[in-house]
Amino acid sequence: MGSPEFAVPSLDALAAICDVTAVLTQPDRPAGRGRRLHPPPVKERALALGLPVHQPASLRKDAWATEYLSSLAPEVVVVAAYGLLLPPAILALARHGAINVHASLLPRWRGAAPVAHAILAGDAETGATIMLMDAGLDTGPILAQRVLPLSGEIGCGDVTSRLATLGAELLAETLPLWLAGRIQPRTQEDALATYAARLTKADGRLHWEEDGRAIVRRVRAMDPWPGAFSFWSRGRLKVLDAALRPQGPAGLPFGTVWRDSEGPLVASGQGSVLLRRLQAEGGRSLSGPEFLLGHPDLVGQTLTGDG
Repeated sequence: MGSPEFAVPSLDALAAICDVTAVLTQPDRPAGRGRRLHPPPVKERALALGLPVHQPASLRKDAWATEYLSSLAPEVVVVAAYGLLLPPAILALARHGAINVHASLLPRWRGAAPVAHAILAGDAETGATIMLMDAGLDTGPILAQRVLPLSGEIGCGDVTSRLATLGAELLAETLPLWLAGRIQPRTQEDALATYAARLTKADGRLHWEEDGRAIVRRVRAMDPWPGAFSFWSRGRLKVLDAALRPQGPAGLPFGTVWRDSEGPLVASGQGSVLLRRLQAEGGRSLSGPEFLLGHPDLVGQTLTGDG
């Protein structure tokens, strides 16, 4: 059970080591300017592998899904970023339970957006967890974990891609051991748990009175969605890449744009933020210096969080 690109390496890992009897993924969704239906990446990969695919809109309301899965008598159910809640009947139908590939070092960052929240918090590391699912939100016992150091230069999209590969490798190592009864599950310490709420478009809004380090982390955490943004005289301004620099000219109000040899910088609550890549509404993604060639009036303006 999985839907986005993150789950594809786990599907490949499973197909290489066991008999995948069915793949469940979310329904096709409209996307793009034409709003045409697009299949989830897991569906595309499953069809390429010749695997049967099913796309129920809900597992709680669709009795067929439970009946069908029960008829397969699976040894184990594997879940990776599926996006639908699994009712107790499905959690219990496999002899070896349901296991999940999660993109954090549980119990830190339970929930829908663990990678973004790890970057936002300035965590030095994240990782992949293989866990035995229960009725709670990412609360089940841990079967295996692997650490991924977090660089200050890498964005959420790249971290997620690395964790997809790491999680798939860990799944391939862990699943045979679990099925053979050679792993003792480890209970999570609930007192250490943190929650990674689902992102909204508003999470990409930049507030220049904040510490520059926090602003740079937000830019990276919001990549590729919802994207970090601010506002200038010509509307919304997307900030695609940024870096922290020492404090600039004294006395500049928060959000004021100035420039040096590297490109445009913005005064923040602590230090200045170098705008390394920008995109104006209706425009192309440009490096900071390229953006200033076409929009020299950016210098001297005050960026704000409100449109």
